[in-house]
Amino acid sequence: MLVTEMLKLAPSPEQAEALLATMRACNAAASRAAEVAFEHRTANKIRLQPLVYGELRERFGLSSQMAVRAISKACEAYKRDKKIQPEFRAFGAIAYDQRILSWKGRDRASILTLGGRIIVPVVYQGRWLAVTGTTLRGAADLIYRDGMFFLAVVIDVPEPPKGPAPDKWLGVDLGIVNIATDSDGNTYSGKAVRAIRRRNRQLRKRLQSKGTKSARRLARKHRRKESRFARDVNHVISKKIVREAEGTGRGIKLEDLSGIRDRITVRKAQRTDAHSWSFRQLRTFITYKAALHGVNVTLVDPRNTSRECPECGHISKRNRPKRDVFCCERCGLAGPADHIAARNISGRAAVMQPDAA
Repeated sequence: MLVTEMLKLAPSPEQAEALLATMRACNAAASRAAEVAFEHRTANKIRLQPLVYGELRERFGLSSQMAVRAISKACEAYKRDKKIQPEFRAFGAIAYDQRILSWKGRDRASILTLGGRIIVPVVYQGRWLAVTGTTLRGAADLIYRDGMFFLAVVIDVPEPPKGPAPDKWLGVDLGIVNIATDSDGNTYSGKAVRAIRRRNRQLRKRLQSKGTKSARRLARKHRRKESRFARDVNHVISKKIVREAEGTGRGIKLEDLSGIRDRITVRKAQRTDAHSWSFRQLRTFITYKAALHGVNVTLVDPRNTSRECPECGHISKRNRPKRDVFCCERCGLAGPADHIAARNISGRAAVMQPDAA
């Protein structure tokens, strides 16, 4: 299975200057390539390369492969929205492939710069490189953030063989108020994440009204901090769910919520919560963690999971008089609505198998 790992580099001051100069040149070259792509209305890098390749090499001092990567970056950005001309930040991430980046063991990277190759130590190797049998892929992104350099690398991690489909399943209901609730009754609240997001929204309004450079910098800092916190919460929840399923010999069933934002309608006050709902990230974390532990994961149809009675099968809107309460009008079964939904999910047939990679 392919996973992405952020490795921290420790370049010397001279190496850091070389890396910054290379990033500045590559991003300027990509902006120039995007300008030509916008003028000729083409996102095809095969057509764009003869138009701009020579200029990029001569004007920005790029090697052959760096020029090709800059053209590819411009085409990918232009494809996303052909109504605007892409522009790239001076120290935006740049892509390396196996021709311009190689590994000297697992603690040093040989990186091509404008002045030639440099060998940079890796001070943080992440969690996956230490796993037996992992292999590094050649592709990587060089990232400069908060005065530090990182390599976002792709690592091939061996998966344990999966057994046959289990007889029992752990159903997991995903939500906003409760991020996840499983069919055993365990609830993982989203209260802390929602509180931080609401507080940061108020802060962003004040900072945006100021419009100063320091205000924008502080807004970016808080946005990244919020993202890291929400990501950590999803990591913790997914780890607990996979551990519970593995320890009891069960598989995991999740709702297939693809396209849910296009289908749901909410009040204006709830739109921000709905659109910041990171259910896809949590599902991805559960899926890849389960694959690494040999746990089966299946997606099911989410339709009426919160309105169906798991005992008698009766489906009705009136089975759910309140958001948090389920009460079957036929057999009288009552309980927390999210737990009832998770029980329904655990008993439903699969609609598709997720791809952990």
